[in-house]
Amino acid sequence: MALAAGLLIDQSLLDRVEKKYGAAAKQRFVDWQSLIENGKSWPEAEKLERVNNFFNSNIEFVDDIILWQKTDYWAAPTEFLAKGAGDCEDYSIAKYFTLVEMGVDESKLRITYVKALELNQAHMVLTYFDSPRAVPLVLDNLKPSIVPATQRSDLQPVYSFNGTGLWLAKSKGSGQHVGGSDRLSMWTELKLRMLESPF
Repeated sequence: MALAAGLLIDQSLLDRVEKKYGAAAKQRFVDWQSLIENGKSWPEAEKLERVNNFFNSNIEFVDDIILWQKTDYWAAPTEFLAKGAGDCEDYSIAKYFTLVEMGVDESKLRITYVKALELNQAHMVLTYFDSPRAVPLVLDNLKPSIVPATQRSDLQPVYSFNGTGLWLAKSKGSGQHVGGSDRLSMWTELKLRMLESPF
């Protein structure tokens, strides 16, 4: 399987994952590959549900400072799967790239930076717009049920982005387009790292 990031998941890669991270990590890669391949023909609602559940169920939440010894690090999906751990950005990024691989148009997906009001801290979720003016659905690692953003009064959106754009949040609608996502240095660095090395 070749991912959009240029990564080919083959036996050689699986062997390297197992050697470096163990059998459980290898199994996460096998299961991820199966999810993507089998899920390409599913309706989009099922893709969202399965991908959200896959990452929320198989990956442990661990802060960047503990996992990477950095205050903020955006892991590639392969790093996230290999470690079996990550924080909210990593869940959102992995879900985004997996859904794109499964055939969901990236224009329907936004990685959304929010303030989690109950926790009083920055947080990141993946949002899905069925149509440009639709209320987005929220895929989150804190609350596993996928619900419309209107039912997540605990989240205050700040900005969102995908592979093509960057938007400042509005209280309603998709927000104000303010340029390309290449304005986000962490996103640019992540994409370069994905092309250079799988993990």
